[in-house]
Amino acid sequence: MGLNAKVSPKRFWKKIRRKSKAASGRLMYVILTLLGVIVRKLDRRQARRFAVLIGDFMHRVLGIRRDLVYRNLSLTFPDKSPDEIRRIARGVYRNVASALLEVLNLPLIRSREDAAALVDIEGDTAFEEWRRAGKGGAVLISAHYGNWELMAMAFGLMIRPITIIVKRLRNRMVDQKMNGFRTMQGNRIVYPRQSVRAGLRLLQNGGTLAILGDQSDPDEANFGEFLGRRATILHGAAFFALRAKVPLFMPICTSNGDGRYTITVSQIDTSGLTFNKADIATLAARYTSAIEAQILRRPEEWFWLHDRWKRS
Repeated sequence: MGLNAKVSPKRFWKKIRRKSKAASGRLMYVILTLLGVIVRKLDRRQARRFAVLIGDFMHRVLGIRRDLVYRNLSLTFPDKSPDEIRRIARGVYRNVASALLEVLNLPLIRSREDAAALVDIEGDTAFEEWRRAGKGGAVLISAHYGNWELMAMAFGLMIRPITIIVKRLRNRMVDQKMNGFRTMQGNRIVYPRQSVRAGLRLLQNGGTLAILGDQSDPDEANFGEFLGRRATILHGAAFFALRAKVPLFMPICTSNGDGRYTITVSQIDTSGLTFNKADIATLAARYTSAIEAQILRRPEEWFWLHDRWKRS
């Protein structure tokens, strides 16, 4: 191409956007890396105070997805006053900040004892029987609630290692860093495209497969209601549990308010269900209802920054 060759405006701006996106991705990676260095030098009380400051900054100053958060809270809780919605929103941002700092602290958790110092795990009778048996596959269905990343690491160290189905982040550098955190103590990850074959093989061999089932489904395959509004419903956990004929448990991580967490595990009833489309939908509705109930109990711990109803 000669020096005087023309470059179309469309190609020019596409190239600029691509370079800008790459630069912002590198910047985000550097920020997270530096923030991790700072956070790991703080004691837990200092880290909790720092999380409050970051959460309030995200909420009041940066306003990250603030309109979306307030709109979704107002639609979900129409009887709550603006002050109550504002209080919940403040808690949401503080919880997000706390979860982020805990993720950056994951390299400090190196043993079962380290995890037990931060987390208690309580289960119902069915879960405790499965736990004591120490064998047999299971599917875990949970949500972006409380501190879900810490929950996964603690479960892997205190109960048994798990394989987590995760979506690939757009920022590849951050994606690699996050997956490094997730797998540093024995857990594994699998991306959705490889999850069916890998997940079924894992369950048949007695492994434990974990899925977060509260997000919008990009394939728009199944619809139902979520928190009173039409939304896509993820059927993956139901598919795996019924196909592999293994128990389905729902672990939920909640904050104790003192820097520690409690993971409560309950079984989602699969009795009378077989591997067919109708029963998969029935089981998905059961765990979706259980997730909804937890969100309604303590809404400030759910990740309202996700555009859950964007495909409704």
